[in-house]
Amino acid sequence: MQSVLVIGGGAAGLMAAVTAAEQGAAVTLLERNEKLGKKLYITGKGRCNCTNLCSPDDFRQNVVRNPRFLYSALEALPPTALVQKLESWGCPTITEHGRRVFPASQKASDVTRALERQLTQLGVRLRLNTRVAGLTVADGRARGVTLETGEVISADAVIVCTGGCSYPSTGSTGDGYTLLTAAGHTIVPPKPALVPLTSEAAWVRALQGLSLKNVRLTLWHGKKRLYTEIGEMLFTHFGVSGPLVLSASSYLAGLSLTECRLELDLKPGLTESQVNERLIRDISGAGRKHTQAILRGLYPERLAQVMAELTAVDPLTPASELRREQREALAHAAKALEIPVSGTEPLEAAVVTAGGAQVSQFHPATMESKLVPGLYAAGEVLDVDALTGGYNLHIAFATGYCAGRAGGVAI
Repeated sequence: MQSVLVIGGGAAGLMAAVTAAEQGAAVTLLERNEKLGKKLYITGKGRCNCTNLCSPDDFRQNVVRNPRFLYSALEALPPTALVQKLESWGCPTITEHGRRVFPASQKASDVTRALERQLTQLGVRLRLNTRVAGLTVADGRARGVTLETGEVISADAVIVCTGGCSYPSTGSTGDGYTLLTAAGHTIVPPKPALVPLTSEAAWVRALQGLSLKNVRLTLWHGKKRLYTEIGEMLFTHFGVSGPLVLSASSYLAGLSLTECRLELDLKPGLTESQVNERLIRDISGAGRKHTQAILRGLYPERLAQVMAELTAVDPLTPASELRREQREALAHAAKALEIPVSGTEPLEAAVVTAGGAQVSQFHPATMESKLVPGLYAAGEVLDVDALTGGYNLHIAFATGYCAGRAGGVAI
């Protein structure tokens, strides 16, 4: 019987352990925490957005780094197949806006429990509070692991599912990078992805707590548009956050901020000319009203004040006295308001880690190392990350599935 060690009890590790056991392997799951799925519990604000019911092509378009590496994994475990598995394991799901899939209970714990039940039914041996110190490699093959206690555990296959460096309180502290580096693998330096952005601009911080909906955020790298989308964002005491900002941040990883520009379109349904025409109409019907009254008709009060400041327009000026160039400046700012960005929140605050084990050193269909046979890696420890919407969790489940399916078969 094939013996398999799975290091890490997150989404990838749980799926790898279940799948390897389904192949008939004797599986031991090693988890450094006191319980399984710690990061799963906080995903989707505790609701666990476990996948996205989109086509494989649409899925890969939402993968920021190394989408082609996932061709085989998405074929092996497409979103519909994952949903079927979860429901057959006693975790009903619902599909919400944007094809995002959640457990019907709205509790992330139900996803973890469904996988735990499978572990138990399949006879997987679980060892909690167990930290791996190193891999055992002999005769060019992975042969097991050495624990922090000095205990040596032998196995025919080892699957590394230790996560990245984001949210270290969940146990993701980069252990897998150390293990894989010792085995000869190259680690792409980890950087924060899906992370809030910081700004030193006083006007940005003055809008703390303001949430905007149905706005367009665009990230430029020189003249190249890296990201653009309509949705929601939030101004904070340190800068900006929210779904649009988190997604844009993933494209910033590894780039120089001095070469990038973050641009906000407050009226994506109108052209700049149409915004200007609306201003003309509003002004013509304003009588002796001040300009601030016109701007409050377009924006929340605090934003209206900021827009006046940024365009050097006195909000107490009668609207009828606005000069053409002032009106045009207001129209342009509505369509292309640049948000100065000074950096990102630290990696510890990121939703996922960009970077990790170089994927060219792994077989995409099996997740087996090209350097050390019998060694596999899956999930966030790999240099693959995606936007929000259930994509990152599905990557973890799908790569874990491939690793478990391959690693669980006797040589």
